Amino acid sequence: MTGDRHEGRPPAVVVAGGEQPFLEALAVRYRGALTRFFERRAPQLRSDAEDLTQEVFLRLAARGDAENIERVDGYVFQTAASVLTDRARRRAVRCADRHVEYEFCPELIEEVSAERVRLARKQVAMVRTVLERLPDRVRSAFVLHRFEELGYAEIAKRLGVSVSSIEKYISQALKELTAARMRDEL
Repeated sequence: MTGDRHEGRPPAVVVAGGEQPFLEALAVRYRGALTRFFERRAPQLRSDAEDLTQEVFLRLAARGDAENIERVDGYVFQTAASVLTDRARRRAVRCADRHVEYEFCPELIEEVSAERVRLARKQVAMVRTVLERLPDRVRSAFVLHRFEELGYAEIAKRLGVSVSSIEKYISQALKELTAARMRDEL
């Protein structure tokens, strides 16, 4: 198979059961070796070894002309090394090593009572009242930041003001909400 060129015919390889498409033949030949490759090089990803192996074959399929590769062994394992490097980069960017497994603890869940519902509705009404009293730009900046989750620079761009103005608007809205909450608790 190494060094084979299939000129003028679809990519296929003769294997024990007859002719097989090239990528399928590669999968049969390399799947076990690739899985072991990933398990040895990244023991922390042992459970992902099959997914990483599949990613190698997806990349080979995306290449389109895999049957023209002269040194298939080297290319397959170089692709595997690239898959491993890309996975490590993604994990680093997402801080995957700092994630903690979620464990369901029913005793930490508070029951929803009529009293809690009443208090929540009262708080929502208070927030709505405060927001309605705010100047338009202050309200818009606060809503875009807290509910639309936009950053100050994007809000400033949308509203046509400076970032420092947005900082002041958000601060003003928070002061008004805090004051209303304090009045409500007294």
